[in-house]
Amino acid sequence: MTTTAITNIGSLVTNDPALGDGSPLGLIENAAVVIGGDKIAWVGPADKAPAADESFDAQGRALIPGFVDSHSHLVFAGDRTQEFNARMSGRAYSAGGIRTTVAATRAASDAQLEANLVRHLDEARRQGTTTFETKSGYGLTVADEARALRIAAAHTAEVTYLGAHIVSPDYAEDPAGYVALVTGEMLSACAPYARWVDVFCEKGAFDGDQARAILTAGAAAGLIPRVHANQLSYGPGVQLAVELEAASADHCTHLTDADVDALAQAADTTVATLLPGAEFSTRAQWPDARRLIDAGATVALSTDCNPGSSYTSSMPFCIALAVRDMRMTPDEALWSATAGGARALRRTDIGIVTPGARADLALLDAPSHVHLAYRPGVPLVSAVWSKGVRAY
Repeated sequence: MTTTAITNIGSLVTNDPALGDGSPLGLIENAAVVIGGDKIAWVGPADKAPAADESFDAQGRALIPGFVDSHSHLVFAGDRTQEFNARMSGRAYSAGGIRTTVAATRAASDAQLEANLVRHLDEARRQGTTTFETKSGYGLTVADEARALRIAAAHTAEVTYLGAHIVSPDYAEDPAGYVALVTGEMLSACAPYARWVDVFCEKGAFDGDQARAILTAGAAAGLIPRVHANQLSYGPGVQLAVELEAASADHCTHLTDADVDALAQAADTTVATLLPGAEFSTRAQWPDARRLIDAGATVALSTDCNPGSSYTSSMPFCIALAVRDMRMTPDEALWSATAGGARALRRTDIGIVTPGARADLALLDAPSHVHLAYRPGVPLVSAVWSKGVRAY
């Protein structure tokens, strides 16, 4: 097994308080990291680093865990530029725009869908993302949902069945019939490719009773629930996520005090995943991250990369938005984009730089992780290691 030492790290974010300065980021100044195979073998002060077969000089720059993007929609076809242009001219976003992508996705070949997925993954990796979750939800037929998950599963273990994105246009007059399909034949075809089950619990999509039926059926098939919750309006999504011990309640834009309290009490079980790219791209109300963090909830940041409401694959951009418009500190935002995302995926081997963890790392062309928010829009990621291999 070849070992590689990354030396001369000016500032290392470990997300392990026991390794570093005792803060949640576990910062170590003048640090080194040794990679052995696909794992972290050693972490500590540079002057105590053990010998390794190869070395990489970080030249005093900051090293952070690879970003964990725990919410994306990357199996799709088509373009919604006209919709975005119209919305920026004053039209409000609604869930109905998904139907445009459904039509394009159904018409695309497997090869076209996979090529588009790979293009977005490469784009994200260049920006420091080393783990991503992605969903189905743009096929809405048994065959199209199953093929979306099959394509996704060839590229990530974090695959989510989202047949309940919206009611299929084919069932516009029979929502109950579509719920029966999603919880029956479609679930049976999709479950072998997925780890998670999700539902868009929102006006214009699925109400609380429908969402409960879908998530319960998915759990019975061995899938772990997560919920698109309270994005466009107040609703039952957050409470349902907590009740069913979902791994995450995603969006969390419109929250009552009871919703915030529920997420705080379920901090060890259900993560509040915030998706600022969606608010940026729709000019909607920002989630109040400060309110959630101060209450004790666990918060993750993710891109929600999709062709309609958040067409960005950039976790650094989402960090900058979270700091500027959601009242997070730079430290909190980075933790949420790494360790927080890992919590949302119920993973302990990623989002952290500690011996035994997966060797997923991003080197910044900056002396500190604070530059991710301090210099928004600047391509600061200069090198990426994924599973111990320098990928960029």
